[in-house]
Amino acid sequence: MPTYIYAVTTAEHPLRLDALTGVGGRAPDLRAVKAAGLAAVVSDAPEDLRAKRRDLIIHQNVLERLMADGAALPMRFGLLGPDDEQVRTALEEGRDGYTARLRELDGRLEYNLKVSVEESSVLRAILADSEEARRLSAHTRDNPDAHDSMMALGELVAREVRTRHEALAEDIMNAVAPAAERTSQGEPGKNHFLNVSFLVRRDEAAAFSQAVHEEAERRGEDHTFVLNGPLPPYSFV
Repeated sequence: MPTYIYAVTTAEHPLRLDALTGVGGRAPDLRAVKAAGLAAVVSDAPEDLRAKRRDLIIHQNVLERLMADGAALPMRFGLLGPDDEQVRTALEEGRDGYTARLRELDGRLEYNLKVSVEESSVLRAILADSEEARRLSAHTRDNPDAHDSMMALGELVAREVRTRHEALAEDIMNAVAPAAERTSQGEPGKNHFLNVSFLVRRDEAAAFSQAVHEEAERRGEDHTFVLNGPLPPYSFV
């Protein structure tokens, strides 16, 4: 039977799993597969595994319980091994890498920060700073059929928005990153220009959150900071 894998820990981890069950409609028991000083927290894999909300929450709950008691390398939802013996072999073959990464993550948490800024605020700043943008804007307003000017204005604004977002992201990172040990940049999204994960020492989490809060306050109401965490350190595994 395939084995569903939640995380890898050290063999000395308390593994307080009695009150938890695994993913799947039959709520399988959790168990530990141990080898080479490591432990993989696993369960029997359900036959009809799907990324349902209930099972995503169960997976997350297992990771949060493990993280509360020590370092754990979180596995993505849906990771399967052929059986327990193959999982044990993987622990033995990857012992050095797993052990080193567990040391890196011990006592650390992940936080994800997304930042957006109101589009109207950026456009106002571009018009205020760029004489060419003002000229093109006025021309297209008075000449609705001036398609070349409309295209030129659109290209100018797009370049300016990208440049300003990049500069703003760098400024925010310079203000916040020193409060973290490591960072992992994600792709910007449609609604945010900055998407970054931080690896933070557990005993410095409050100071990190305060640094983000102070930067958000400094930026003003047209900027939106969304900080999520603590999270399993997926971005650093």
